[in-house]
Amino acid sequence: MKKIVSVFMVLFVALAALAYGASFVPTGLKLSAPTNIIYNFDGKNLLIPVTVTGTSANVSFFLYTRGKASSIKKITNGYLGWHYINNIDTCVYMSPAVSMDKGANSFAWDGKTKDKSQLVPAGDYTYYFYAFDDRSTRVPVSVAFNMPVGALSIQEKGQDGKPLAKPYFLGSYFKWAIGGDPLDKTLLETTTLALPAGWTGSGYGPISLLPNDFNYFFMALANKNSGVQGIAKWQWVPNGAAVLQTTFGESGLSTYTAALDAEPGVVTDGNYLYSGDSNHHFTDAASMIYAFDFDGSIANKVDLTKWWSNINDMKAGGQMNGGPTIYYQRNGYIYLDCHCSCIKQLVNPANMDQGDDFYVWTNRNGDYVLDHNFEVKAARPWVCNDYNVGPYTYNITSDSNMFSMCPSFDLGAVSFGLMGPDGSGVGYFSFAGETAKQKYGNAICSNGSIYDGIYTTINDPGSTLAIENGVYYVAQTSIKGSLGASLIGVEEAAPVTFAVAQNTPNPFNPATSITFTLAKAGKVTVEVFNVAGQKVDTIVNTAMSAGSHSVTWNASRFSAGIYFYTVKAGTSSRTMKMTLLK
Repeated sequence: MKKIVSVFMVLFVALAALAYGASFVPTGLKLSAPTNIIYNFDGKNLLIPVTVTGTSANVSFFLYTRGKASSIKKITNGYLGWHYINNIDTCVYMSPAVSMDKGANSFAWDGKTKDKSQLVPAGDYTYYFYAFDDRSTRVPVSVAFNMPVGALSIQEKGQDGKPLAKPYFLGSYFKWAIGGDPLDKTLLETTTLALPAGWTGSGYGPISLLPNDFNYFFMALANKNSGVQGIAKWQWVPNGAAVLQTTFGESGLSTYTAALDAEPGVVTDGNYLYSGDSNHHFTDAASMIYAFDFDGSIANKVDLTKWWSNINDMKAGGQMNGGPTIYYQRNGYIYLDCHCSCIKQLVNPANMDQGDDFYVWTNRNGDYVLDHNFEVKAARPWVCNDYNVGPYTYNITSDSNMFSMCPSFDLGAVSFGLMGPDGSGVGYFSFAGETAKQKYGNAICSNGSIYDGIYTTINDPGSTLAIENGVYYVAQTSIKGSLGASLIGVEEAAPVTFAVAQNTPNPFNPATSITFTLAKAGKVTVEVFNVAGQKVDTIVNTAMSAGSHSVTWNASRFSAGIYFYTVKAGTSSRTMKMTLLK
């Protein structure tokens, strides 16, 4: 009874503080530490000064290799082979969490590896500090909607690709601009969908906006009776009925064959739309991810079954398939997750044609973070695909430094499990006042705005307190720098090489920018080709200096469709795809 009363009093105070229509203005968390740290790797204690502003912090320190990603190829290690990494710098040390107050602090490191067995070899490394506020009461953000099971994201960037000063929540049928009065339900913008006969919306996954025109969005759909899934394009009508765009795919739908569970939703990296099936209730091995062009055609697909399907798990009493039921996009990569599996995975959609290079890291059973059936008395020891046991991780989200987290239900008063940028399991953490109640989802804003932090909920289906089922804020941040024997900045560590970035915006109408980096001065050509391979335009044909360059292609005199641009400099060449909309 005392616990119930104390929770009620906290919520009552929170509601009272909001009674006068105050806007939501969070007290964020900021860390500052030296950008470059010199260390001799001699085993002596290194003291790193850390300044904490905004709130107190639960802080963890990490040391990662730097510039070694290309030499790290398809490595599997750890107990039960839990950790797979490929083409990514990896963790050599992580600290236990320490508590830091606001103001000046210091962190001590003894120069040893994660297992304390040896000194870290001398070299150049990237360090990270990850921090969140574990002392302050969660701050109400909105009572107008609940955190759905996974199907919620934060729109951090605008149509121009730049960070939004006021990001907003994007749900299957609603938008909420962060910063409004948490108690004013009229600020919730909605749209309604009349789904085609026999079709249902995605069970868990998010929707995605058309990158260059936020008036349109894409949603995953399923028709279980016919065994067909796919995505549809709609026009968002604020507080009205959304309009199905029948020019997309076939009569508004782009489909593929799949037996069950259209759950992952749809995400985009600006180049393609991505969706797929999870089939975690299906007894045949089946898990696919699809890439769609913005006209609805399927451009590519990858069979995920070697990772997400396991007949031995099914024979041991678990399930054949573990999903994924959730996709999440950050920095051009896609996270894959399921509440029904121990697997958490990061893939690189730019490498869908590159075999194993599509998979960046995979965290599976063995490190005791987000594991299934790890208990000594587990009925199905170390069975991964099992939706009968916790922790139930209904979504995955990450910050801009690629620290990812999953809400973790059925582990007592635990809020989330944390993984590092290479998927290494860090541990379980709890927000202030956490309980053992259901936890459906978290969302991270990490675009440099005043609203950066974790957005979460306190789910209790039996509660009569509306605020308890609303959305709350927890301050969070991460920073990185360089650590080594010389003063080398993180971004300066690698030598300048030839590189071509994806055009932005993409899709576009009528102009787009193409950015590339030259390793040395010389003649450069930038040419545009149509889908038939015919050159239709030359943007650049001249000598250019070494370094970064950006050019613009104005396609106002060209018809809508798929085009390719090729940047050539000496013996180096790179071709990229872009989409013109009219």
